[in-house]
Amino acid sequence: MGEKKKSKLHMPHVLTLIFLLIVAVAILTWILPSGEFERTLMDTSAGERSVAVAGTYHSVDKVLKDGTSLRQGIGQVLMAPGKGIQQMIEVLAFVFIIGGVFQIMAKTNALNMGIQKIVKKLGAKEILIIPILMLLFGLGGSTFGMSDELVPFYLLIMPIMFTMGYDSMTTFMTVCLAATVGYAASTVNPFCVLIAQGIAGIQGNPQLVFRMIQWVIMMGVIITFVTWRALKIKKSPEKSITYQEDIYKKKEVTSEVDFNQDMTIRQKSVLAVFVIGMVVVVVGLVKFGWYMNELSMCFMGMGLLMGIFGGLNEKEISDEFITGVKDISFAAMVIGFCSGIMVIAQDGMIIDTILNTLSDLVAGSSNTVFAVVLYAVESLLTLLVPSSSGLAALSMPIMAPLCDLHGVNPEAAVTALQYGNQLTNLMSPVAGTTVAGLAICKISFAQWWKTIWKVFLILTVLAIIFCTVSAAI
Repeated sequence: MGEKKKSKLHMPHVLTLIFLLIVAVAILTWILPSGEFERTLMDTSAGERSVAVAGTYHSVDKVLKDGTSLRQGIGQVLMAPGKGIQQMIEVLAFVFIIGGVFQIMAKTNALNMGIQKIVKKLGAKEILIIPILMLLFGLGGSTFGMSDELVPFYLLIMPIMFTMGYDSMTTFMTVCLAATVGYAASTVNPFCVLIAQGIAGIQGNPQLVFRMIQWVIMMGVIITFVTWRALKIKKSPEKSITYQEDIYKKKEVTSEVDFNQDMTIRQKSVLAVFVIGMVVVVVGLVKFGWYMNELSMCFMGMGLLMGIFGGLNEKEISDEFITGVKDISFAAMVIGFCSGIMVIAQDGMIIDTILNTLSDLVAGSSNTVFAVVLYAVESLLTLLVPSSSGLAALSMPIMAPLCDLHGVNPEAAVTALQYGNQLTNLMSPVAGTTVAGLAICKISFAQWWKTIWKVFLILTVLAIIFCTVSAAI
C-alpha cells in the first residue's frame, strides 16, 4: 500500500485571499444597510478632492427606483476583478511603466557596479561601509522601492563583512533592514507613497519635506544600532547570535566580485540619468502638483535615456522593458483584484455605511488614538496583502475618507500605510523580501526577532508619532 500523503496547512495564495474577500464583501451587501454621505469638492492641503460631509449619512433602499438591486450576486463577484482593473487603469499603467524602466536600469548593471566602487574606495575605513551602504539602500527603498533587487547584494556583501570581522546578521541588517526602513519612510517611492496618494486623490506630495525628515530620523536610528552592534561583534565575535552557524558559513561563502573592475562611462551615465530624473520628479511633485500621467512621462523618459546611455540597442531596450512589465504583472493583478473588493462595496453602497460606523467609533478621539487605529488596521491588513501597492488599492478608498470625516489630513492614511505595511513585513514570515534575505544569509526568524525586537518597538513608536503629526499638519 502506498503511503498516504500528509496534508499540510499552508497560507493561501494572495489572489485567493483577495477573491475570498470579494466574496465576503458581496455577502456583506446582503447584510449591512446601504447608505451614502453627501460629498462636495474642496480645496485641501492634499489638492482638490471629493470629500464626504460629516453628519449627512443616510440609508438607501436595497432596491433602487429603477429596479437595480444593491445586493451583489455571483455575476457581480466574477465581474469584480475585471472592473477593479478598469478602475485602476491609470495606476496600473504607471506600475507597468515603472517595472519596465527599472528592468532597463538593472540590465545596465550600473547600480551593482556603483556599490562595488564605493566598497573598493573605502579600503581601510571599513566601519564606514555599514552607514554608507545603509544610506544607499535606504535611499533606494525611499525613492524607487528597492526590494526584490536586494538578493544579489547579500551575496556581494557577506564575504566582505566576514573579512572585516562582522557576522551574517550584520550583512542582513545592512541590506534588508536599511532598504525596508527606507521603504517605510518613503519620500517619492512610486510603489508606495505615489500610488497611495493617487488612489486617495492627493496631488503633489504635499508632505514631502516632512517625509524627508522622517527618513533622516528613521535611518539615523537603525544606522546607529547596526554600527554599534557591528563594533561590539567585532570586538567579541562569540556574542553574535549567529556565531556557531557563521563558522560554517565562512567556509562556504566565497567572493566572486572583481573589485578591480571599473565602472564604465555608460554605467556612470545611467546613474546620472537616474539621479537627475528623480530630482525632476521631486520638482514636478512639489512645484507643479504632478499626478500619475506626468510621473509616467518622467519615468518613461528616464528609461529610454538609461537604455541609450547604457549601450542597449532598441531591441534590447524593448525586450528588457517587456521583461520588467512581466515581472511586475503580479503586483498589478493584486492592485486590480483589491480594487475589485471596492467595486463590490461601491456597487452595494456599503462603503459609506462602514465609514459612518468607523467614524462613530473614533469620534472625539485624539489624533494620536486615531493614528494608532490607522496604523493597527494597516498592519493587520499587511498579513493578508504584503504588497504596498496592493494594500494601497485595498485600504486607501476607506482610510482617506475616514480621515476627512475625522477632520484630519488624509496624508495620515498614506503615512500609516507606509509604516504599517513595511514594519510589519520586516517581522512577517509571509513577507517575500524578508524571507528571501534570511534564507540567503541562513538566519532563522527566531534569531532575527531576538536581535531586532527592541529597535522594532522604537521604530513603531516613531511611526505612530509621524502618523499623528501627519494628521495634524
